[in-house]
Amino acid sequence: MAEKVFFSKEITPEKVVEMYKLAGKELQGKVAVKLHSGEEGNQNFLKPDFWKPVIEYVKGTVVECNTAYEGSRNTTEKHLKTLEKHGWSKYFTVDLLDGEGPDLELSVPKGKRIQKNYVGKDIVNYDSMLVLSHFKGHPMGGYGGAIKQLSIGVASSFGKAYIHGAGEPEKIWTADHDSFLESMADAAMSVIEYFKGNLVYVNVMKNMSVDCDCCAVAEDPCMKDIGILVSLDPVAIDQACLDLVYASDDPGRDHLLERIESRNGVHTIEAAAALGYGSREYEMVEV
Repeated sequence: MAEKVFFSKEITPEKVVEMYKLAGKELQGKVAVKLHSGEEGNQNFLKPDFWKPVIEYVKGTVVECNTAYEGSRNTTEKHLKTLEKHGWSKYFTVDLLDGEGPDLELSVPKGKRIQKNYVGKDIVNYDSMLVLSHFKGHPMGGYGGAIKQLSIGVASSFGKAYIHGAGEPEKIWTADHDSFLESMADAAMSVIEYFKGNLVYVNVMKNMSVDCDCCAVAEDPCMKDIGILVSLDPVAIDQACLDLVYASDDPGRDHLLERIESRNGVHTIEAAAALGYGSREYEMVEV
């Protein structure tokens, strides 16, 4: 049976809470809230004020991991300062999952490209995860959504390099591109299995630039905001976002699609669906 994807054109903090409730899953125990803290200088990431009501509703802890490239978030010291500067620490309890080593190694026995995934060891402190994704373009992945948050987002600094390099971290920027996309799909599966499916996904199609929130210098949004999507299926929700972009008559649509298509972004969704933890078929329920 096709998984439901709930969709609303209204984009407000209160609507995120309402949509979360529609998903029909009460996240149990200690809830990790994975979001993007935003690279210093980036103007497009979704700010604490926007996410505050839903994070408070689930009584969640904001979790992040260090990056694998130079910037304001590649060391624990710098990342903590950025979290403070961007207001996350002001509103929420914040946990850098890989703030201190060693990493936790998750097995991915069915992975096509990688059979292990390295995540921040503090993940063991949580029973469930709310995945808050800002849907937009991405310089390497083509697009960023739920699957990227589960994979690159939850991976430790070393784990990010491992995924990018398709198992060879020294090839972080030079690995075969489709192998990198398939590694993201593999890594996401390990996090879903770790939480035994106790996850809810929220994708917000707002401030849609061709660039990710990880870019200190990012292009401004190229198309108008579309809405909020919520689902229990990370594959379905990302596919639905892509479908909404294709269906748009916005003049900036083609610029975003050029970024997605030139990086073969849909292949991450194809690879994830092939692994069986989600479906590209879905039932869209507009609210």
